[in-house]
Amino acid sequence: MQDQHLSHPAFTSRVVPVIVLADAKQAVPLAHALLEGGIDVMEITLRSDVALDAIEAVAKAVPEMHLGAGTVTRASDVPRVIDAGARFALSPGCTDALVDAMRATGLPFIPGVMTPGEVMRARDQGFTLMKLFPAQQAGGLGMLKALGAPIPDVRFCPTGGVSPENLRDFLALPNVAMAGGSWLTPADALRDGDWARVTKLAREATTIANTN
Repeated sequence: MQDQHLSHPAFTSRVVPVIVLADAKQAVPLAHALLEGGIDVMEITLRSDVALDAIEAVAKAVPEMHLGAGTVTRASDVPRVIDAGARFALSPGCTDALVDAMRATGLPFIPGVMTPGEVMRARDQGFTLMKLFPAQQAGGLGMLKALGAPIPDVRFCPTGGVSPENLRDFLALPNVAMAGGSWLTPADALRDGDWARVTKLAREATTIANTN
């Protein structure tokens, strides 16, 4: 089963910034800073009141950015993120209602999983790319290695506990397609408008990803 909504988002970066914004005005300069550092994807999470406004701003001003909506946990979130302009969605988990809502849209979707049973269930629903979340609490590198043997046809985006120090190790695993993390967009850098720092962090992560 391979529907359009299960297709892989079209970005090329193997590092996905997981972003919580306090001000929607931060979104567009942030997108430009990430692009300058070689990252063509951003996951703006629905963890703040300004998330939808931020998604809309980037969708309109920076069309070359592959814009994902993160922390999509309810079916009712789906039309809201689509209306805002998100090009794909990610979730910390996976429910039947959420999958049905995503299936109806044709939007690429990366569901969250934590256990072998959840991985197998998501695979039965047609997914071959999943977010391992929270990756550190789920067992991190060891868990991904363990999943790779019995379920080799699934690839993961580990998120939660990924850092510059272990990014290379995660990306070196054959069943890791990409990794997500919040270190690329520190809250103080966003607050201060320190876009050069964001670009520097993005460039460092891109260098690590490109040498794997």
